[in-house]
This record gives sequence, structure tokens and C-alpha cells, in this order.
Amino acid sequence: MPTISVFIDDEEKKILEKRAKKNLMTLKEQAEDILRRSCVAAKNKTKSNDKCDDKLVRIFSKQNRGRKPGKKKKVKKKK
Repeated sequence: MPTISVFIDDEEKKILEKRAKKNLMTLKEQAEDILRRSCVAAKNKTKSNDKCDDKLVRIFSKQNRGRKPGKKKKVKKKK
């Protein structure tokens, strides 16, 4: 198994330890779980076919990216 070293601050370590405790894991297991989930999510993403070479145009294009917005609930009016 490959070895990866990660340097984090004390505050980041506290946050990870708290999250690991909540998930009934050790700090190492929690870090491995986060990395594994990130890799799986990145693997499932499809590459877009951007035909534009200019990065600024690509950033500000009207192409739909990211999550789809959720449906808004209708509010009933009281009479």
C-alpha cells in the first residue's frame, strides 16, 4: 500500500479528530475515508467537451455546470 504524508495545522487536526470520533473512526481511518471518497467522486465525473481555448470565456460561459438547483416549495397564501 502506498504511503502519503500530509501536514496539517493543530486546528485542522482537532476538526478531523472530532469528525473521526463522530464517525467512530481513528484519525488515520478518517483521513483515508476522505481521500477514498474524493477519488471515487473524481472518477465518476465526466470530462466536458470544451471547444473553447480561452479560459476566461470558458469560465463566464452560460454552460450549465455544478449541481442542479433544488425545487422550491410553494407557499400557500392565507385569505
